[in-house]
Amino acid sequence: MSISPELRAQVLRYQRDEITGHHIYRELAKTIKSPENRRIVEAIAADELAHYHQWESYTQQAVKPEWLKIRIYYGISRILGFTFGVKLLERGEHDAQENYGPLTAWIPEAEAIARTEHDHEDALIALLDEEKLRYAGSMVLGLNDALVELTGTLAGLTLAFQNTRLIALSGTITGIAAALSMGASEYLSTKSEETGKNPVKASLYTGAAYIVTVILLILPYLLLQNYYVALAVTMTVAVAIIAAFNYYIAVAKDEPFKSRFLEMAGLSLGVAALSFFVGLIVREVFGVEV
Repeated sequence: MSISPELRAQVLRYQRDEITGHHIYRELAKTIKSPENRRIVEAIAADELAHYHQWESYTQQAVKPEWLKIRIYYGISRILGFTFGVKLLERGEHDAQENYGPLTAWIPEAEAIARTEHDHEDALIALLDEEKLRYAGSMVLGLNDALVELTGTLAGLTLAFQNTRLIALSGTITGIAAALSMGASEYLSTKSEETGKNPVKASLYTGAAYIVTVILLILPYLLLQNYYVALAVTMTVAVAIIAAFNYYIAVAKDEPFKSRFLEMAGLSLGVAALSFFVGLIVREVFGVEV
């Protein structure tokens, strides 16, 4: 059956995506220490190569992979974890399936083949077990607590002190003390629960997430002179952290992004707004002048 140049170009794009995915998974598999996880990623790489050859049987044309995309996804996976990288790549492939409709006139079984293949890959991905995701709850605890507590503290201190250096100093002391407290609490909490998680690792993930958040939120007060501008930048950074982390969790753990993002952002900004007015009231009532 003849096919239009547009549909042929579309199939060639699918071919390129499959061979590109094959190389990404194959390179990632070499970096994974766990034999079980390595076997799963190697199986997905083999699936991608099989998909490539299926499309090639229709186009009768070989295509080269996108080497830049391979390097980008490889780098993302190395930094943010192979589970995140694998699921992010698969999301792109699933989105491509939405455009399979016009192909069914030329390749009637195209949609069914794609669905079966990707169901198999989804089943394999569900078997992946990565430490970062096992302790995601601990990171969420540290991140969320730091965002809510420190944005509120900084907002209150901004109105009370109106001095960026003093605000940064007070916020840093508060943040470090809170991070140590949160880490200790997570250690005791994890130790008392039968979750299979290591209490020391859980406390380190919680404390690390807290400390990193503290640094990012305090930084505007160290770099800027105007305390109102510093507060505005800090709130923007807080929203960006919430968006980035929730996107990571949404992809890596297949959880909804929008509802989690709105909940965390609303809570953090709401506490900050309330603390801002508390700082104003405290300053007026006690007549604090710094």
